[in-house]
Amino acid sequence: MPSVLFVLTGADHWTLNDGTTHPTGFWAEELAAPHRVFTQAGYDITFATPGGVAPTVDAASLAAEANGGQEQADAIASYLASIDETLRIPARLEDTVPTSYDIVFYPGGHGPMEDLAVNAASGRLLTAALDSGTHVAVLCHAPAALLAARREDGSWPFADYRLTGFSNAEETQAGFAAKAPWLLENRLVELGAQYSAAEPWAVHTVHDRTLHTGQNPASSEQLAREIVAAL
Repeated sequence: MPSVLFVLTGADHWTLNDGTTHPTGFWAEELAAPHRVFTQAGYDITFATPGGVAPTVDAASLAAEANGGQEQADAIASYLASIDETLRIPARLEDTVPTSYDIVFYPGGHGPMEDLAVNAASGRLLTAALDSGTHVAVLCHAPAALLAARREDGSWPFADYRLTGFSNAEETQAGFAAKAPWLLENRLVELGAQYSAAEPWAVHTVHDRTLHTGQNPASSEQLAREIVAAL
């Protein structure tokens, strides 16, 4: 049975460039949609967070306007409630072995910009997963976690990989570009990624070797289905 390690942010806020904090966490659809796809495919699923803290869902991601209407928002909230028993007792990220899994999957939300972008244990896990052939998937803001990955010589393991993630245009439309300490698209390009994006909010995924990336929440289900097909 294939296995998936979901690595979730442990942050419940994002520190903005003026020092204030914006409440956040993981984005609901970006966990719920892939989890449902993997569950339907019969995969074994494990959750992990830095320190094993219970992850926080971004309240904004449960709003009707973020989900195309109240019915879909309710469906996602209901799905998260159905997996809450395991979601609230994740493993410690620091203790996980990526080679024990077929897929390492990082949902987004602004949370990863706060903690996973600078988490050395997460960076080591991603590097080890990449080198072992484990499929790595990062979605929306979760490519921020790639920034913490480094080889012993200081080089970035994901240089020259084709990938996507939440775009500058989307961050601008979301109202956070001017408030953000840094923008994800800029950082990825600066480190040498071959970044691409579709129009804001359109479904867009990129697959390069064992790295799978999705641009935004709308790309969640397609990204998961592509990984199932790749396996």
